[in-house]
Amino acid sequence: MTLLDKEPVKRVEKILREFDSSQKVIVLNTSARTALEAASSLSCEVGAIVKSLLFKAENSYVLCLVAGDKKVSLNKIKKTLKIKDASMASADEVKEITGYTIGGVSPVGHLKKIDILIDNSLERFTSLYAAAGHPNCIFKSNFLDLQKITNGTKKEITE
Repeated sequence: MTLLDKEPVKRVEKILREFDSSQKVIVLNTSARTALEAASSLSCEVGAIVKSLLFKAENSYVLCLVAGDKKVSLNKIKKTLKIKDASMASADEVKEITGYTIGGVSPVGHLKKIDILIDNSLERFTSLYAAAGHPNCIFKSNFLDLQKITNGTKKEITE
């Protein structure tokens, strides 16, 4: 069994191909578990790596897509969502909500419907790279396509 045969990776690939038949999951020989590892594996800037971070936002969850060189601002998330409390989701919550383990959380193909915020700092890059269901699997995109495929809302959510 290859990484492309794993259920979470197949889930991502199905959505990518439905969006654009030329899209594909790329399997790396090295890990892309962190933005730094992914950038090193792809020989690109750390900022071009899309971090998919799940936050608990009072009674729901929100997935924040941010550049690998940026840090999410909880205050900006709270202000954007007009809520009083927000915190990082636990590893178990990430697995339950998205269907992915940390290090392989994709912006698409989640088990449960969640709102997605896309940090506007990702617009700086022509090419973006996001996890595809496994720490060694990624897909290439651009800001506009990432917005379309995730139905995400562009906001300023980083420090």
